[in-house]
Amino acid sequence: MNPSLDSPGTAGDLTSAGMEHTNTENAAPMAHNADTSEGMRQLDASKLIFIRNSNPRALPNADEVANMDATTDHMITCTWNVKTGWHTPHLGPYGPLMLMPTASVLHYTTECFEGTKCYRGYDGLLRLFRPDRNCVRMLGSAQRISLPSFDPKELLKLIEALVSVDGEKWLPKSRPGTFLYLRPAMIGTEPSIGVNKPRDALLYIIALQFPILDEAKSNMKLLASRDDMVRAWPGGFGFAKVGANYGPGFVAQAEAKHRGYDQVLWLLGQQNEATEAGASNFFVVWETKEGVLQLVTAPLTDGIILDGVTRRSVLDLARTRLDGSIGGLVALEVEERKFNMAEVEEAVEEGRMIEAFVAGTAVGVPFPLPRSDERQLTMR
Repeated sequence: MNPSLDSPGTAGDLTSAGMEHTNTENAAPMAHNADTSEGMRQLDASKLIFIRNSNPRALPNADEVANMDATTDHMITCTWNVKTGWHTPHLGPYGPLMLMPTASVLHYTTECFEGTKCYRGYDGLLRLFRPDRNCVRMLGSAQRISLPSFDPKELLKLIEALVSVDGEKWLPKSRPGTFLYLRPAMIGTEPSIGVNKPRDALLYIIALQFPILDEAKSNMKLLASRDDMVRAWPGGFGFAKVGANYGPGFVAQAEAKHRGYDQVLWLLGQQNEATEAGASNFFVVWETKEGVLQLVTAPLTDGIILDGVTRRSVLDLARTRLDGSIGGLVALEVEERKFNMAEVEEAVEEGRMIEAFVAGTAVGVPFPLPRSDERQLTMR
């Protein structure tokens, strides 16, 4: 029997339609806290079971923090099954996960994650930075990678529960300005190597102390990528926070560091469009030929760029605070559009480039401009 083949014009939008079907299949015709006999159970933070860690660890030293493995005493876990839905979430001691060697995530990268921070303020309060944005974005990532849907508000409640338990110890009031890095993650756990959507999944949330990465560094450099490797492409999954967006880029990242650079500026297509820098959103500030000061970053329209929470915050602040309405602040025009290395080179050569910087949960650093086609671009 010969397979049938639909042309792109008749097949429809496979990605968006598939994500919508995933969301529909996982949604139950019931409130999230209804009785389980009536349908698929939804993620429900109100049913969280807490088991305190009886063997808490000591606070880490500076070396342990630098290794990025200084986790807190507790974690949250919640399992999901295609027939029953979400099970009861647990907040218990941090520890290893139990996975079969045939687990879907180990073979097909069925996983997604988020990264956000909780800060200890100088007023003594604990604060999360726009975590609702992370929870909504994680839902989109889960749908893109064929993992179960959930109510983002319930995920946020679970994050807050973990912070309420571990925040007091790990972010003491005596150390204002410090923060915890929070990592919600979801993995496909079905113990089968069949090439299918996973029928079992695990949501877990961990917290760890993280080194400060956004302190000023002199001579920080980016190496512009070549056409033998791209980070993301139209119709792919660059917009989703999934492991497949990160692991394959480690080769180029390591090679860039071997050549004396700090990260890779990912270019795309024959026009060398600037997309992202390492795992962060990339911005330039320049003057147009007409003398208009602009902040420019790549758009979200093609599904290539991650909708970074810090990216969105930078754009929101620039639009509301740098619109010329506040005395003493120069007006800045904000542009979300495609731009390429030829434009960057021209702006540098004509003395119109002001600065370039990256922004992300972990880091936000201004730096000299990236090297392209064996030319070193530096700001005047």
